[in-house]
Amino acid sequence: MKLDRKEILAVLETITVAGEGKNMVESGAVQNVLTFGDEVVVDVTLSTPALHIKNRTESDIKKVITEKFGAEVKIKVNIKVEVPEKQENTIKGKPIPGISNIIAVSSGKGGVGKSTITANLAVSLAKMGFKVGVLDADIYGPSMPIMFDVENAKPISVEVDGKSKMQPIQSYGVEILSIGFFTKPDQAVIWRGPMASKALNQMIFDANWGEIDFMLIDLPPGTGDIHLSIMQSLPITGAVVVSTPQAVALADAKKGVSMFMSDAVQVPVLGIVENMAYFTPEELPNNKYYIFGKEGARNLAEDLDVRMLGEIPLVQSIREAGDFGRPAALQEGTPLEAAFEELARNVVEETVKRNDNLPPTEAIKITTMAGCSAVKK
Repeated sequence: MKLDRKEILAVLETITVAGEGKNMVESGAVQNVLTFGDEVVVDVTLSTPALHIKNRTESDIKKVITEKFGAEVKIKVNIKVEVPEKQENTIKGKPIPGISNIIAVSSGKGGVGKSTITANLAVSLAKMGFKVGVLDADIYGPSMPIMFDVENAKPISVEVDGKSKMQPIQSYGVEILSIGFFTKPDQAVIWRGPMASKALNQMIFDANWGEIDFMLIDLPPGTGDIHLSIMQSLPITGAVVVSTPQAVALADAKKGVSMFMSDAVQVPVLGIVENMAYFTPEELPNNKYYIFGKEGARNLAEDLDVRMLGEIPLVQSIREAGDFGRPAALQEGTPLEAAFEELARNVVEETVKRNDNLPPTEAIKITTMAGCSAVKK
């Protein structure tokens, strides 16, 4: 009796390996079929080491061949197990094509104006001629839609290289994505860590960011799960830490700097920003009142040997500008514009130094990734 290889493959297409979903020929489990007269050898590769699946696969193969060609056929089944590498939820270490520098803006505690600094830094960089993107990673308290006056905007879907991508919302020359675009204003985001990480991954990797010189990531306050997810997902160029001058904020800011500088993370800290550094009343523009203490963040920067990037005053118009969706850095000819411009220049300088003097940042504890190129000089 002479067996035909094509007929045997057709018979094997009636078998489905447990967990595969496709028949064993279509799924690639059948690696080879050899025939020698009335003998047949079937080589199979499985993705699970479970003994009961191996036994069932061998039994099913012998059964269908015997039913089709008769009991006199001699059948040998060789099973090899190749277990694929475990894929976790977080997409780790994957760079975003076209994005040169990724800056994480962080604060040790809430209420120090981290998002305000992010928005105004983004606008100032855009005014300097850079292409800027902002990822609002504060999943539980997104504020970028309000600060950029795009609360009612909804990202549309565009096709890029045959794939559907989210198109970021543009405002004041800045590309923006935020979870706030996908939730109602009064809707609380009640997610566990993995759900938040998945949402962030979609905004990072499933978006049509295009060419970006600076991607600013507005992190939630603290040093939690979202921070680790971001640093596992992306090779961060550097971090900017925001604090106010008072002791309680400085203590948390110090923890934030320590997180980035730790052996497990190793993200360069570009420097510290002191927000609400002093109060200047409108009727006394030359006076400075140090309500929360004086030069606390500057002293912390010196202690930690990182740069003091800027001092931003406590001015009513900053709050009003944020509430009305027009960042204060847009107020031409004002001390606020000058303060945010100085901050932006210092961030650019530190980024250039970092790219010239340090190797590319790796996504933490994952793999070596191509780093970000130097910014425009």
